[in-house]
Amino acid sequence: MINCLHYPAPSGGAEILLIMLPGAGIEAAAFATNGMIAIAHEHAVVDIIVAHPDMGLYLEDGVTDILHSTVIAPALARGVTRIWLLGISLGGMGALLYASAYQQNIEGIFLLAPFLGTRGTTAEILRAGGLAAWSPANSTATEPEQRLLAWLQTHLTTECAPVIHLGYGVKDRFAPAHQLLAQHLEHVTTTPGGHDWPSWRALWQQLAPVLGRCHAR
Repeated sequence: MINCLHYPAPSGGAEILLIMLPGAGIEAAAFATNGMIAIAHEHAVVDIIVAHPDMGLYLEDGVTDILHSTVIAPALARGVTRIWLLGISLGGMGALLYASAYQQNIEGIFLLAPFLGTRGTTAEILRAGGLAAWSPANSTATEPEQRLLAWLQTHLTTECAPVIHLGYGVKDRFAPAHQLLAQHLEHVTTTPGGHDWPSWRALWQQLAPVLGRCHAR
């Protein structure tokens, strides 16, 4: 199951569809109540869909297929050609899993404090010497984690879409994993906070103007 809320561009005429994916324990409506929708509309003419998959789909590795069939394929059928994803925490993992299977459909990704794997998986990457050196051989990471990491290894060595913008709080409990990814990215934004809405809102204030520049291109 997937629950969707739609927030069209107030002025109409949007060229970009932004799909927001919440993390575990975050309701779809929380993006609006915490100002994320208003910030996006302040900086860019975008249509927004908040897509809230059942959290079990992440464990079953089914989030990619249901996001595609329920949200993205219908958007493409309507003629939408520019799609961006924004994922918070576990939603960041969902955004990357989708991109690993359908990167041709996505222009860019905003990752806010993304969940990239368990602490054990992060420790594996550190022991290997970083993301580029990590190998799935003998890894205890889950299949979705391995697929995500393998795609990142390939994607980060190329200059193809989607472009990835990473934002995280330096006191976030997942910051060690974020730092491993940040080493390979050009677009990284940080805030002093942790894994919470004040930090994500502050990060989004800094990142949302990217959409305005994209719309104006």
